[in-house]
Amino acid sequence: MSLACGIPLLECVYCLACARWAWKRLIHSAGHDSESWGLASAVEFEPVPRLCRYILAVYEDDLSNPLWAPPGGYSMNPRCVLTKKNYEDTHGLAPPYFIYLDHDHSDIVLAVRGLNLAKESDYAVLLDNRLGKRNIDGGYVHNGLLKAAAWVLDKECDVLKELLELYPSYTLTFTGHSLGSGVAAMLALVVVQNRDKLGNVDRKRVRCYAMAPARCMSLNLAVRYADVINSVVLQDDFLPRTATPLEDIFKSLFCLPCLLCLRCMKDTCIPEHVKLRDPRRLYAPGRLYHIVERKVCRFKRYPPVVKTAVPIDGRFEHIVLSCNATADHAIIWIEREAQKALDLMLEKERIMELPVTQRMERQQTLAREHSEEHKAALRRAVTLSVPDAYSPSVYGTFDDNFSRVTGEVSTSSSTQSRMSWDELIERVFEKDDSGQMVPRKSPPSART
Repeated sequence: MSLACGIPLLECVYCLACARWAWKRLIHSAGHDSESWGLASAVEFEPVPRLCRYILAVYEDDLSNPLWAPPGGYSMNPRCVLTKKNYEDTHGLAPPYFIYLDHDHSDIVLAVRGLNLAKESDYAVLLDNRLGKRNIDGGYVHNGLLKAAAWVLDKECDVLKELLELYPSYTLTFTGHSLGSGVAAMLALVVVQNRDKLGNVDRKRVRCYAMAPARCMSLNLAVRYADVINSVVLQDDFLPRTATPLEDIFKSLFCLPCLLCLRCMKDTCIPEHVKLRDPRRLYAPGRLYHIVERKVCRFKRYPPVVKTAVPIDGRFEHIVLSCNATADHAIIWIEREAQKALDLMLEKERIMELPVTQRMERQQTLAREHSEEHKAALRRAVTLSVPDAYSPSVYGTFDDNFSRVTGEVSTSSSTQSRMSWDELIERVFEKDDSGQMVPRKSPPSART
C-alpha cells in the first residue's frame, strides 16, 4: 500500500524535473553563450564583412556583371581575381573557390563558398567522416574537410608561394562559409604545419576567418590555433553549436528541428567534464566572434554587439531553440549584421576622436591582450584535463617564437606527431591511370 502511494509522488517529481529542464532550455538564449566575453574592437573585426562579400562573390559567374551583389556591391576589382575554380575544375573534390589579390588591404585571399544543396559532391565531402578517423597534430579533424583542403592546397601551392614572395608585406587569408569554413580552417592548419611549402611563410602572416563554422577539429587544436583561426557566429546559428555529425544533419534537412531538439536533450544529459575529456569531440575552431542582436523573449533586432573570446568550457555547447537557428546561418545575414556592427564600432571611435598614435597604441595593446587571453585558454585546457592540451612556457599570439615552442612540444610529446605535407598527400590521395589525383580508397599499408 505504501509503495502504491509513493508512485504518484515519484510521477510528480519526474514531471517537475522535466518542466524545469524544458523551462531552462526554452529561456536559454544565444546571449548566454557569450555573456562573460569581452567586446571586440573595430580593428580586429574590420575584415569580417569584407571577407563575407568575397565569399558571396564566389557565387558569381561574372564579377563584372554581378547578379547577387549585396548593397554597395562587392568592392572588388575583377581583374585581381587570379584563380577561380568551379565544380567542373575541382571534380567535386572541393567546393568552388577563388584567389583574390586585395591590394587595398595588402591581403592575399582564398575564399571558399558554402554548401550547394543541389551538388552531390558537397555531400560527399560532408559524409566522408567518422569520429576518430583522422588524427593530425595530436588531435582529431573532420576527414572530408581535410581532404578537400589538401586538394585545394596541392593545386594552388605554387600560386600562393609566388604571391607571398612577390608581396612580402601581404597577409595570407583563408575564408569560407559553412562547408567552406571547414575547408578554410583545415587550409590554415595544414599551411601552418607545412610553412616550408610556401617559402617558410611567417606564421603571423597566415590567418583564417570561418563564417558560420562547422565543428571540424578537437578542442586542443581549436585552442592551439586560435592565434591563426577566427570563427564568426551570428546569434542563434545552429551549426557551430551542435556536435551532431554533419552527415546526420544534412541527411535530415526536412526534419532538422526534430533532430536538433533530440540532440539538445541528449547533450543536456552529458556532464560538461565528460564532453571536455572526449578527444574525438569536434568544436568550432579558433577564436570566436559572436554577433548578438536579439534578446530573450524579444523578437525585434537590436543594434548588433560583437563579443569575442577563446573559451574552453561552454564553447557553444548548447543549441538555441529558436526560429532563427537556421536563418542566422545564411552568409547574407552574417554580412549585413557584421557590417552594421562594424559601422557602430567605427562611429563610436569617431565620436571619441582617437588620434592616430593612440590608435596604433591600441592595436599593440590589443595584440598583447589576445596573447594573454590565448595563454590563459591554453592553461585552462590543461586544468580541465583536455586530451593532448599543453601550456607552453613561452607563447604569444604574435610571438615569433611560437613556431619554435610548438615544434619543441610536438617533438617531445609522443601523442603529438606532425604530419608532413608529402605524407598527408600520400595518405589522402593517389593517382589514377590518367595521372589525376583521386581520393585514396584505402590507406597505404606502410603508413597505417
